[in-house]
Amino acid sequence: MENSRRRFLKNAGFSILGVGAGSMLIGLSAHTSKAVSPDAGQRPQFSMGDKAMEAERWGMVVDTRKLNDSICRKMQEACHSIHNVPEPVGESAQRDQIIKWIWPTEFQHAFPSQEVEFLAEDAAHRPVVVLCNHCDNPPCVRACPTRATFKRERDGIVMMDFHRCIGCRFCMAACPFGARSFNFRDPRPDIEDENPDFPTRMRGVVEKCNFCAERLAVGKKPACVEASDGALTFGDLNDPDSDVRKLLAEKYAIRRKPNLGTFPSVFYIV
Repeated sequence: MENSRRRFLKNAGFSILGVGAGSMLIGLSAHTSKAVSPDAGQRPQFSMGDKAMEAERWGMVVDTRKLNDSICRKMQEACHSIHNVPEPVGESAQRDQIIKWIWPTEFQHAFPSQEVEFLAEDAAHRPVVVLCNHCDNPPCVRACPTRATFKRERDGIVMMDFHRCIGCRFCMAACPFGARSFNFRDPRPDIEDENPDFPTRMRGVVEKCNFCAERLAVGKKPACVEASDGALTFGDLNDPDSDVRKLLAEKYAIRRKPNLGTFPSVFYIV
């Protein structure tokens, strides 16, 4: 009996040591400038059609001056309807169980590190729409033990492989923007009109915005961009002649939590 107990404690000690060593490795890897899964280029991805939109690094500019509650609601509905994001009802309406890919919030919540003491009144109360930032140096990719979340090499989009996700939520802990949601319950019963062109998820899977990679593959802009009434601009950040680069050259824009070194691909004009 005593020997069995000793063996158990010994094995438990080695397990804890292994977890600690893994955490150290993750921390050390945070100093790398790129976070691309080695096999990301080999993943099954959306088939690229003849009209596919391509870029070296997709990015978005959000003009908060053009946002209001109605436009934010239109963008969220457009995104959630085509991606089979469940509407929160019943038990799933609990705050920590709501699934969201894009949503409005207040300025101080979106930009907690920005000075807001004397912020203009209209900016302080204007809704700010937030989503996955598709960072150029994404910590979520480094944290994922199964490489279910990965940065697509050809265009910088941070993708999710739902079939590889084991629900450990390490990526959620690593994401400093709260851009990921976890399915605590089976989301399918809460989807009223299922879109057969996009896969539904299951209980125990993390999900988030994918910059509408499936739409880009057939030559369409992200759904939120089309529904934004001009508040969102989408394009190649590496192309100086793209709409996003021209807009950033003309207007002052900020990014969320820039001090963390994740280099978000979503910019905000305030």
